[in-house]
Amino acid sequence: MNKQTKNQNFSVDSSNNTKYVFLFTHGAGAGMDHHFMQSIAHSLSLKNATVVRFNFSYMSVGKKFPTSSQKSIADIDQAYQQVQSSYPDVPIFIGGKSYGGRMSSHWLAEQSNQHLIRGLIYLGFPLHAPGKPSIKRADHLSSIQVSQLFLQGTKDKLADNDLIDEVISKQQNASLFRVDHADHSFKMAKKYGKSEQEIIEELAMTINKWALSQLKST
Repeated sequence: MNKQTKNQNFSVDSSNNTKYVFLFTHGAGAGMDHHFMQSIAHSLSLKNATVVRFNFSYMSVGKKFPTSSQKSIADIDQAYQQVQSSYPDVPIFIGGKSYGGRMSSHWLAEQSNQHLIRGLIYLGFPLHAPGKPSIKRADHLSSIQVSQLFLQGTKDKLADNDLIDEVISKQQNASLFRVDHADHSFKMAKKYGKSEQEIIEELAMTINKWALSQLKST
């Protein structure tokens, strides 16, 4: 069986057949123990990923929302150093839900040794504020050299579908997986006939398949 270990700052869902580690960062208003985070981590750990989650420092001190993007980027750097130290011989992917994925991309864009990360994974890249379509938040992605996977709901009010397509077309190696009728939280109306667990499993299967393909291609 897969195994979960946890302390105040980190939570690790270990796979019995680990092929890679996924450093999985949380969204702006929800910490590492949010149901979505736990569900994705558990599902991936039943496949080929050991998933490491952590809380941004603003969350650890009781604040509900980020106060400094640079501090969040520094938190990711610290978490990455620990993951690299704990799993020195295992390929590492990084990414996250919404804000966490965007901050992960900023962190990687600043690194001189990007090749140490095997890929970036975004679960709902927050491209713009609701009702304010723009691609400015994606300007830095052009400096990212590793493969990127965007998982997006077609009803995501923080990522216009056409603008996401435009952003992806500008990247060196980016893939897109769309969940029809899903919003930014990957939820959808019951009339579309897909349960929350089915969506979680679909996302996890897509991530795992893509990550394994990246390992085979290098």
